Amino acid sequence: MNKIISLAKVEGKLAIRSIDGILFGILMPLGVLLLTTMIAGNNQAGDASYTFLDSSFSSLLVVGICATAFMGIPLTICDYRDKKILKHFFVTPASPGHLIAAQVLVAMTTAIISAGLLVFVSVVFLGYRMQGNWGLLIASYFLIMIAMYSLGLLIASLCKTIKIANLVCSLIYFPVLFLSGAVIPFELFPNGLKKIANVLPLTQGVQLLKSVSLNQSVGNPLFVLLLLIVITIVGFGLAVKFFRWE
Repeated sequence: MNKIISLAKVEGKLAIRSIDGILFGILMPLGVLLLTTMIAGNNQAGDASYTFLDSSFSSLLVVGICATAFMGIPLTICDYRDKKILKHFFVTPASPGHLIAAQVLVAMTTAIISAGLLVFVSVVFLGYRMQGNWGLLIASYFLIMIAMYSLGLLIASLCKTIKIANLVCSLIYFPVLFLSGAVIPFELFPNGLKKIANVLPLTQGVQLLKSVSLNQSVGNPLFVLLLLIVITIVGFGLAVKFFRWE
């Protein structure tokens, strides 16, 4: 465990030097929240019984997860594989597995900082009051995180080069970010687009967070729970099966 923490400190310092992770993973969701609140925070979200602030709060919690799962973990691991860094770790006291665990730990820390900052600003400055249970919200948040990280590791396992990983991650990240309701309120989507967006697992995750935070069913929470558990098991299983150190 000490090896993982030591590596995580190094990887964390490297991550701080990358402005992209801070901009898209931490600052962007906060900016979208403030913009949404200024424009329509207390207005009813479409035909729903809750406001845009209520919707945006639960939705934007997953932005940090999305950024680290689809643009952080897979790109870093594929880059390290391309540069033979993973292979070189075999002759050091720390194994390649320690490096990957450290990457996941850094990604989790980034996502949690993003969510924590969002919660702090919403509750302290915007007067947000959640109707649901905070414990269930935290548990749901970490379930979504684990499920999305399993997909990120699967991408890292299947992509042989950093160029392929860049292409695949971009093709996944941007549609997932904008169609899941994480940034653009899902209630504003036309019905046809909603049907397409509902296919995305992160969309289901956002609906789960809304169900918990609003203390009312948004979609089918039980189905979402089972879906996320299946994604986690299958994602990690396939990631382990197809992963190559070089």
